[in-house]
Amino acid sequence: MYDTIIIGAGPAGLTASIYLQRAGKTALALEAMAVGGQIRNTPEIENYPAIAKISGMQYSDDLAEQAKALGATIKRENVKSVQLVGDVKTVVTRNATYQAKSVIIAVGAKSRELGVEKEEDLFGCGVSYCAICDGAFFAGKAVAVSGGGNTAIDDALFLAERCSKVYLVHRRSEFRAEQIKVEQLKSKSNVELVLGYTVDALEGEDCLQGVVVKDKQGGTRRLDVSGLFVAIGKIPNTDMFQGQIDMDDQGYVVAGEDCKTNVDGVWVAGDCRAKRIRQLTTAVADGTVAALGAVEYVRG
Repeated sequence: MYDTIIIGAGPAGLTASIYLQRAGKTALALEAMAVGGQIRNTPEIENYPAIAKISGMQYSDDLAEQAKALGATIKRENVKSVQLVGDVKTVVTRNATYQAKSVIIAVGAKSRELGVEKEEDLFGCGVSYCAICDGAFFAGKAVAVSGGGNTAIDDALFLAERCSKVYLVHRRSEFRAEQIKVEQLKSKSNVELVLGYTVDALEGEDCLQGVVVKDKQGGTRRLDVSGLFVAIGKIPNTDMFQGQIDMDDQGYVVAGEDCKTNVDGVWVAGDCRAKRIRQLTTAVADGTVAALGAVEYVRG
């Protein structure tokens, strides 16, 4: 019987592990993929306070080592099912069944991909899913953004302040984003709206050298860019919690700034929480808040 089981060992989950260990609680962190989460795939991190520059892999390794040095238990196991309601929480993996007094959900969210050839190969070498994270690497260069919602517009506005040219590629003639943001974007002299097009192909071997877009009639156009920012949404990894916990219509777990869910003894942290901003700093903040909440709950 653990005090807390953390489902997910990315920045939010590992931060929660650190705080639980420092509070003298027994905790188990379970991670299906690589320990450290998706941030491992980020070539460079330059926006984390007090760390001028670090690779995502190095950051993840350092965070995991810090947690382990404090005595954290981290296991590479894929969670198959959970039972969250009740005083005793049960988490079932392929290898074992674990029980705890509390649970922190930190399963993250994956970026929705375009599904075009070379997308995976060029990730981190021109293809990005986070303009705030990677935009600075394309200062003075031409880039493209794919999407039509608020995130895509925000990304394009952010990039327009740094890049020589920004193409916004959207499959419709109208945007789903707030109109005031769209008008702001239209006022930018270095932004070109490429409406009625979708990304059809990526050019380049080691790094992105261009993007081919296609309209509904099959006509194509090549955009000479060195960066492509995909902003067509994220998919939270929360399917296993359906029916047990409150979620919004996109599958994000509903919780306020206290990270407490509607189920007693269950918290949520990181990118799978329903919120506006999803950054490395907000993930570790959630991990801190959730862990301290769990500590208080276990103490009674």
